[in-house]
Amino acid sequence: QVQLVESGGGLVQAGGSLRLSCTASGRSVGLYSMGWFRQAPGKERDFVAVISRYSGTSYYADSVKGRFTISRDNAKNTVYLQMNSLKPEDTAVYTCAAAPVTGIPRTEQYGYWGQGTQVTVSS
Repeated sequence: QVQLVESGGGLVQAGGSLRLSCTASGRSVGLYSMGWFRQAPGKERDFVAVISRYSGTSYYADSVKGRFTISRDNAKNTVYLQMNSLKPEDTAVYTCAAAPVTGIPRTEQYGYWGQGTQVTVSS
């Protein structure tokens, strides 16, 4: 099994940047396609970005495309989400997840989830 812990959240003004980290233990992040999700108060969890295992190809939600970048550092066993040009509507709890499949996982294929880190963007 793999355990996931997020960090890097905080309070930032609109237009600013944050980098979130998701550090894994127990297994290597290289064995999983790794995704980022977010959930605002009173709303359902939404997909943000994913990076496939083995190939390293990535895919983004339209709402963050061009502003967010997902990457991984296998030596540090960590996946990152670089968030630029942040908007108030990006405010949410951001959670990373791991799926033991190749390509773009379906939501139900993410078998491991972190606890999340709060991102608040003020206007």
